[in-house]
Amino acid sequence: MSGISVRMRCGALAVAVALAGCGGGVKFRPVSDVPVRVGKPYTVRGVTYVPAADPTYDYLGYASWYGHESGNQTANGERFVPRAVTAAHTTLPLPSYVEVTSLDTGRTILVRVNDRGPFAGQGRIIDLSRGAAEQLGIRATGHAPVRVRVVEPPEKDKRKLREGQEAPSRPAVDARTLVDLRAQLAAGGGAAM
Repeated sequence: MSGISVRMRCGALAVAVALAGCGGGVKFRPVSDVPVRVGKPYTVRGVTYVPAADPTYDYLGYASWYGHESGNQTANGERFVPRAVTAAHTTLPLPSYVEVTSLDTGRTILVRVNDRGPFAGQGRIIDLSRGAAEQLGIRATGHAPVRVRVVEPPEKDKRKLREGQEAPSRPAVDARTLVDLRAQLAAGGGAAM
């Protein structure tokens, strides 16, 4: 075999491997807020989840984060981007927008929900992307007590999140409210207000 044909075969193999890694036939949905998908009930690990629109959703629980699934398809068909400020929720419509408040610091951020989860861990109500965990300040701890509530943010903030950027931070929650929210979580979590 000549050096040229070996290089050509290696080059063709490299191209084939690269193309296989570029989606492997998966068609990703463009990042968009329409259509909003509620979805059918589904079961994971013996637990059935029933997606539903809930504009009054306001719960206390725990957030964790994920970020090793770069390039995977999210539940609404988009490509998962770990640095973006996104999240997974078991039942909210996809996409939805939520404010997530750290009950440790009072820091509040806006997050775009475009995936399903979390499916493990007692009391976990949201899985944040690495970018959201960094903005909220919980990446180092891995998980944190939080308040999650559905919001309808301004279009300019939605656009930033769709583009993979952070929306401006929300006002921090005052110390007295944080004490009350932590007490509610300790008493059993669930609905915040």
